[in-house]
Amino acid sequence: MKRLIFIAVLMMVFMACKRDPGKNFPPDNTDVELTSTNLPIVWIEVRDRTIDRYQRIDAYLKIIDNGKGKLNYADLKAHPGQRVDYEGHVALRYRGNSTFNDSPKKPISFRTLDQPMKYASKQKVKILGMGKEDNWALLAPYSDKSMMRNLLAYELARPWMEYAPHGRYCEVFLDGTYYGVYILCEVVSRGKHRLNLATPRKTGDALTGDYLIEVDYDDDVHYRSKYHPVDSNGRPLTDRFIHIQYKSPNPDDLNKAQMQYINRRFDQMEDALASPDYRDPVSGYRRYIDVTSFIDYQLAMELGHNVDGYRKSCKLYKRRDGVDGRFKTVIWDMNLAYGNCNMHEGWRTDGWVYECNDLLYAHGEDYLIPFWWGRLNADEEYQRLLRDRWAQYRSTTLTEDHVMAVIDSLANELTAGGAMDRNSQAWPRWGVWVWPNYYVAKDFDDEVSHLKQWLRDRIAWMDEALGFKTAEN
Repeated sequence: MKRLIFIAVLMMVFMACKRDPGKNFPPDNTDVELTSTNLPIVWIEVRDRTIDRYQRIDAYLKIIDNGKGKLNYADLKAHPGQRVDYEGHVALRYRGNSTFNDSPKKPISFRTLDQPMKYASKQKVKILGMGKEDNWALLAPYSDKSMMRNLLAYELARPWMEYAPHGRYCEVFLDGTYYGVYILCEVVSRGKHRLNLATPRKTGDALTGDYLIEVDYDDDVHYRSKYHPVDSNGRPLTDRFIHIQYKSPNPDDLNKAQMQYINRRFDQMEDALASPDYRDPVSGYRRYIDVTSFIDYQLAMELGHNVDGYRKSCKLYKRRDGVDGRFKTVIWDMNLAYGNCNMHEGWRTDGWVYECNDLLYAHGEDYLIPFWWGRLNADEEYQRLLRDRWAQYRSTTLTEDHVMAVIDSLANELTAGGAMDRNSQAWPRWGVWVWPNYYVAKDFDDEVSHLKQWLRDRIAWMDEALGFKTAEN
């Protein structure tokens, strides 16, 4: 009975006039009205509390999604029979690095719970057709004015990589105020419907996996490589370092033996890549990495000319040795890709990102590309496999027609029900430079046209560089 009363009170809050969003970074225009939309509607209720970046707070979340081809209505009283996709308690905080620090529209992380946070256990749930899990993100496209770079990258990578995150556009209200279009997205994490990783144990083969780590900043618990990034001449840049963060299990759950093991395995991988005999098919780098997985990651980063690629949010996972003890990769965070960056020549459609350490270092970047990628690309056999894989891509899911069709599909989702227009009312940014845009579009159609032409030019350059010929070129 108490739970029913609590939910009834919350529903009254949902129906009530919007409240002051307080310190939770409201949009420029807080008077945007949403009547109906083709996108799911997400209501978040924090009861005027301030959302924190590091500590989760108790919140309540409700999602309306009447299904493909049907409208969703914001007035729940006038439209009482709508389908509730999810409703329940969540533990919520802000997330992100540059997406938090350099954007007024903040991304959110939330955990689904079985009751209010004080007494709760995490609860795995299906949301918007995505597999059961308890760890989710609401990505907040801002500098990416197309709002599609992440979803585009994941969609193009999905046929090739073991896992690429799924996401759905939605329109978000926080304490009754319209906040715009977000992407409700899977987080790269352990889970049956994500990276299906086992829990490592204390001894034996079970100690050897499964682990998820990430090359990233040194702002969280991390292990520092004994190797430095290198310049274009192979000289170590001794005032720069490579850091890996522990993602799964998280640092609090790793015991000493497990942490020592994954650190040692990472060392072994780097030792093999640094060795004069690193090309050896038995004792060299192939013993420690899944070459096809690394190639798929490289092609995803290079297709997007992602200036954050390789050095930030570069996720590596490793299963038990008895299953497959080689490191594999998964993509994440493509906001600055596909020409959306005025730094480090990120706007260019030519050149390889993995060769950019000289440029990054000259610009004072602290986090550089690990030396592995130069070593891999200096191996003729790796280069042959890279060219072959690109030819597979281009002959199937990476034809120009398919890429443009994916973009058109995403654009239609954003425009068919007026969501892009409402987001632009809340965050009026067309014709306005936003960090770190290179191209400042006058409207959404202009932005999409620019993205398409950039990709055509980039694909053509990669075709030439990798020796691929089709009727298109």
